[in-house]
Amino acid sequence: MSAIDNNCNICQKATQSFVDEKSSIIYYHCQSCEYIYKSATTHQDFDNQKLRYNLHQNIESDSGYIAYFQRFLDFILPLVGKPNNALDFGCGESLLLSKLLSQNAIECDYYDPIYHSSQEYKNNSYDLIVSTEVFEHLHNPKEVFGNLISLLSRGGYLAIQTQFHPNNIDEFKRWYYHQDPTHIVFFRPVTFEVLSSLYGCEIVDDNNKNMILIRKIK
Repeated sequence: MSAIDNNCNICQKATQSFVDEKSSIIYYHCQSCEYIYKSATTHQDFDNQKLRYNLHQNIESDSGYIAYFQRFLDFILPLVGKPNNALDFGCGESLLLSKLLSQNAIECDYYDPIYHSSQEYKNNSYDLIVSTEVFEHLHNPKEVFGNLISLLSRGGYLAIQTQFHPNNIDEFKRWYYHQDPTHIVFFRPVTFEVLSSLYGCEIVDDNNKNMILIRKIK
């Protein structure tokens, strides 16, 4: 049984709560911007998140891992012109995506709160910011989105990869992506449309699955 509950963290409209019976976790669903988020009581502290991330076995020479990032680049690079520089935000332990961008003549900085925590990137301006499989972990994605947009040069691009949820409660409960305990927030393209409207941006394109490209226009 769902019920009207608190206001959406993105657009401030009323949300409906529902419970995943398998885990007893409470979720909040905004039908206006289609954002879904877990109850804050499920959020893990930094140390427990790090333990989970340390389980990832990402080898930069692995052909499948390279192909994973190449699909992302094949989506965004034809759309962004010739950016001079980029930031890989939330890169994880591996620097593979940064290296692939460098191979495409795009100088790339990188940041990750666990593995590469220097915040010198905040002093720079970027033509392109990429963030793959990061936004689903964020406690305050609206704030992070705004901060990243502030680092873009005018006309710069923010490229995000995160799985778009099915926007149907029964299908969502069967969906694999929310079962990772560090995945706490879930998006649809319309969610990013709302965020873009708040921060002077426009949607360039999305693949209707897990990738979206946003351009700063103000």
